Amino acid sequence: MTGRPTVALIYDFDGTLAPGNMQEHSFIPALGMDHETFWREVGELTHRHDADGVSVYMWHMLERARQRGLSVTSAMLAEHGRSLALFAGVEGWFAHIDAFAAAAGLTLEHYIISSGIGEMIEGCRIRPHFRHVFASRFLYQDGVAVWPGTVINYTTKTQHLFRINKGILNCWDHVTINRWVEPEDRPVPFDRMIFIGDGETDVPAMKMVREQGGSSIAVFDPAPAAAARVRGLLDRLIAEERVTFVAPADYTEGSLLDVTVRGILGRIARQARR
Repeated sequence: MTGRPTVALIYDFDGTLAPGNMQEHSFIPALGMDHETFWREVGELTHRHDADGVSVYMWHMLERARQRGLSVTSAMLAEHGRSLALFAGVEGWFAHIDAFAAAAGLTLEHYIISSGIGEMIEGCRIRPHFRHVFASRFLYQDGVAVWPGTVINYTTKTQHLFRINKGILNCWDHVTINRWVEPEDRPVPFDRMIFIGDGETDVPAMKMVREQGGSSIAVFDPAPAAAARVRGLLDRLIAEERVTFVAPADYTEGSLLDVTVRGILGRIARQARR
């Protein structure tokens, strides 16, 4: 093989890179609501209308903001993104994992596939480290958000894995994504993908990457109360062979997650040299 093989490290956002849901940190409080009430209302609307939960929560953000007299703009959402808390080690993660990959003879690219709000992620301080962010986004009229534009839910996440696989870094091109490309001609083969996610919304993507020869890692909030809540889910993910590894969402150098990702990268590098 000539040149450096490209590896895609693909992340969910909420619960994976940052604790909780991004809307809960400052956006929902700005509506004068607590997040339990907001999500309960979203759940009720979703069931009542037999609707997609992601599109409903996006619509509910706009509706509650309108009732509060607030105009939702991309700049306002980016500002909320700037204040997002991140898990331990996330901000330093990219430098040391990129250096490890480069020393192993690999080119490492970082991507996000998230049901969260893309405009908030655009404002997040780690945004420059990602080649592309696939996330839910709003449509705007005269600079104000009026409707969900891009909606990424648990099943459509798999579509965006194919976009990374074929090098199509947008959500709108449905012609090129469906054209046949020989596997060896695709920029990022599935067996050189590592997907890191946290919950049931990531299961189809994690399972697909794993079944296609890549690696999937389920991470969890290491806080004792949060870890206890997801223990049953993690047990199922392992038992049902949907994930390859499980680790706390601790991105510091030397953590279990760091050691796991380095091990996967080392294996990919060895296979590429054969």
